Amino acid sequence: MQSGDPSQGGYLAPVEWDRTVSRKLTTVSPMRRIANVVSTTTGGFSKVWAGSGWGSGWVGETAVRPQTTTPQLAAVTFRAGELYAQPALTNILLDDAQFDIQNWLAGEVADTFAQQEGIAFLAGDGVNKPQGLLTYTDAINPTPLHPGGNLVIVPSGAANNVTGDGLIEFALSLPAPYRVGARWLMSSLTAASVRKLKDGQGNYLWNNDYRTDQPASLLGFPVEIDENMPSVVAGNTPIAFGDFKRGYLINDRYGIRVLRDPYTQKGWTLYYTTKRMGGGVSDPNAIRLLKIATAPGP
Repeated sequence: MQSGDPSQGGYLAPVEWDRTVSRKLTTVSPMRRIANVVSTTTGGFSKVWAGSGWGSGWVGETAVRPQTTTPQLAAVTFRAGELYAQPALTNILLDDAQFDIQNWLAGEVADTFAQQEGIAFLAGDGVNKPQGLLTYTDAINPTPLHPGGNLVIVPSGAANNVTGDGLIEFALSLPAPYRVGARWLMSSLTAASVRKLKDGQGNYLWNNDYRTDQPASLLGFPVEIDENMPSVVAGNTPIAFGDFKRGYLINDRYGIRVLRDPYTQKGWTLYYTTKRMGGGVSDPNAIRLLKIATAPGP
């Protein structure tokens, strides 16, 4: 008898199998970690925005002191959209599967939701989904989406490329109060281009701290990688810089909710899964976008 031939004894030596399912890892956006996340008890969240306009002036001891101006207030509302999935499994598969298929399914749907919301946090059009960070520009929405205006776009200063001088000017274009908590946001491909930049002495502008709890640093500010950011192509805005806690808000209506439905389709169990959240820019002054120039110069 031998194990190589099933009929000669191979059936007595079965192959052990891994009771898990392997797949490509899902890229998860860092926006939930770096932005301001709030939980809400209704279908939306609103903030009050005060525009500039506080008046003041110098006066002499006996001079008349006229009434000064006050700012106009406006509401900024973030509506919750809804993500859903409804996978179906046969009841026989649920009965006979040799691993915890329900927990595996829940994890897969959660990863899919994380991927979808990460895309929406940057490029969402605000229709039943968050308003993406990159849509707050005059090119996409000429009428500002925020009462404080759209995000300021800074040209890279070089055709089809990013330069060290351009990054310095870009970072310093952000008002000083917002630079205290500022960080970079870019994709891995953009980071690969930026990491090659050097100063006049041949030193790399990008400094890596090899401690696992410390992110990479560019010009003294931490770097976050988001694969949903555009690539370095003329006309794109591949790099964002700013204080995302002040600049972008994510509102969660509730977490993932699952309705197990074994009745609608006989022989099948449906897992109706939903998640409601919204998002948008809360302070357009807190974030800048770098736009790749199509020609040399500003």
